[in-house]
Amino acid sequence: MARILIADDDPLLRAILQHKLAAENHLVLTAEHGGEVLAIVRDHAPDLVVLDAMMPVMDGFEVLRRLKADAATRDTPVVMLTALKGEQDVVGSLRLGAADYLAKPFIPDELIHRLRLILARHNEPINDRSRRPG
Repeated sequence: MARILIADDDPLLRAILQHKLAAENHLVLTAEHGGEVLAIVRDHAPDLVVLDAMMPVMDGFEVLRRLKADAATRDTPVVMLTALKGEQDVVGSLRLGAADYLAKPFIPDELIHRLRLILARHNEPINDRSRRPG
């Protein structure tokens, strides 16, 4: 079971993802604006963050920038889930340290599968990483 933060200003999207992730036995935290994301990450240390780019108070790109600049949160995987599809948005997010980028509209089961893969990679013991065939 992972602690996953869903950060999006759309309450319906938060509810759908909360339902899907809870069905996978994850503990789901939610935030509706960027400032709230930083407080929740600080107080609850989620295992993964799903982050919208276009949110009030602070946009997702700035949230991502701050998370990756902080030694306490830089290793927390962040998946961008946003309607922005431009090359600059996608590549910029990955350069800032996003683990993945998925554009809306999206397939919920695809997102769940991607999150599973990221969590498995992130929680893999260091010794196992060194044994992988190249």
